[in-house]
Amino acid sequence: MAIPLLFLFLAISVVSATEDAFIGVNIGTDLSDMPSPSQVVALLKAQSIRHVRLYDADRSMLLALANTGIQVVLSVPNDQILGIGQSNATAANWVARNVIAHVPATNITAIAVGSEVLSALPNAGPVLVSALKFIHSALVAANLDRQIKVSTPHASSIILDSFPPSQAFFNRTWDPVMVPLLKFLQSTGSYLMLNVYPYYDYMQSDGVIPLDYALFRPLPPNKEAVDSNTLLHYINVFDAVVDAAYFSMSYLNFTNIPIVVTESGWPSKGDSSEKDATVDNANTYNSNLIRHVLNNTGTPKHPGIAVSTYIYELYNEDERPGSVSEKNWGLFDSSGLPVYILHLTGAGTVLANDTTNQTFCVAKDGADRKMLQAALDWACGPGKVDCSPLLQGQPCYEPNNVVSHSAYAFNAYFQRMAKSPGTCDFKGVATVTTTDPSHGSCIFPGSTRRNGTLGNGTLLAPSENSTTSGCLSQYIDHGGSFTISVMIGALVAAAVFL
Repeated sequence: MAIPLLFLFLAISVVSATEDAFIGVNIGTDLSDMPSPSQVVALLKAQSIRHVRLYDADRSMLLALANTGIQVVLSVPNDQILGIGQSNATAANWVARNVIAHVPATNITAIAVGSEVLSALPNAGPVLVSALKFIHSALVAANLDRQIKVSTPHASSIILDSFPPSQAFFNRTWDPVMVPLLKFLQSTGSYLMLNVYPYYDYMQSDGVIPLDYALFRPLPPNKEAVDSNTLLHYINVFDAVVDAAYFSMSYLNFTNIPIVVTESGWPSKGDSSEKDATVDNANTYNSNLIRHVLNNTGTPKHPGIAVSTYIYELYNEDERPGSVSEKNWGLFDSSGLPVYILHLTGAGTVLANDTTNQTFCVAKDGADRKMLQAALDWACGPGKVDCSPLLQGQPCYEPNNVVSHSAYAFNAYFQRMAKSPGTCDFKGVATVTTTDPSHGSCIFPGSTRRNGTLGNGTLLAPSENSTTSGCLSQYIDHGGSFTISVMIGALVAAAVFL
């Protein structure tokens, strides 16, 4: 029996000194075919993902997340920091528009002010702390400061001399920013946001860092890295970087600020110079990362202390600039199909990130009705889908429209073809979803729901040898009353849909 993905992404009750450990995901939007906010939320809910980080404060996304209980970190984009950091009024307006307008329906728990500002936008560094303080003041005025924390994500590259961790320190150029920033985090009960990428550490080490050490793979004792000052043993890069951040804060006399890792992951594909950006390595890293975090392992410096982490990222972003790997960090592709299968000890082999393999093919929102009709004709004709459940008086006749009927036919074909890549496209009018489209007594192929005739979940599709074509030639869509027509002309027009 498949183990629900609850064990992967639900905020599991792992008690630490400060909070329960959780795994969340980052949601980037640089996709040529970005799913709608409702589709994104459907995927999150289907996978029991309870913590997300957005890179902006998109209104439609925040509305879609309303009343889901999903905990949201929203972000002030880097290009807005200078304005907010120089104007209390601008900060207050941002909070009013992007936070107050959405709580409590949308469960906003933190605001990330910028992303890797000191590395990516150093000219904004002098106003970064002011931006955090102005945002926080607006939350105080709205009585939301206890519910919503304010911080800013840092690249791990701001930590110098990071091994051994006990010798690590923040780049002293930024002491005028880091000291007041840490004072702010401490006084407001917030946490240091840190992006941790063992992939880049490994790639930039010129062979010094072993691949197994970057991927959390077991190491023999003689291969473990030992901090000569503390004698602490490090068996993975992730822990060493997190502890380097702890020690860097200690160097500045801050010892009680927790760390949340706002980004970590591994790319599943790269160019010729990125030979270790592979599906297997991405699988290994993220599977081990999830287990490491949810086991409440902590780090050698702070064993048992939760280091909650957001995986980078939910979707592959095909429009991101840069190398091939930049486009391939996602757990899912844009259609909602998992990029690879995660492996977790004690949970068997689970589909990333859909342990029950519950994926369906439905009509895309806003698809052209004529294209849907032609694709439906093809599915029920040459596609050999059994469309008899769509006949009048049958379970899937209602609602009697082309969108509903094509969804059934598309999905029946998709399931019949074992969900093979490319079998849920139909010239761009179909899309994959993890939300079961079954309704009432109409049970879609592939659904685990039951009725009197589908007790074993058998697919409603003819065999390859079936003489039933599924063509229901008496139907045509007349705008109000939907019917299916498989006439010769329509078949010629719809000859190729996949």
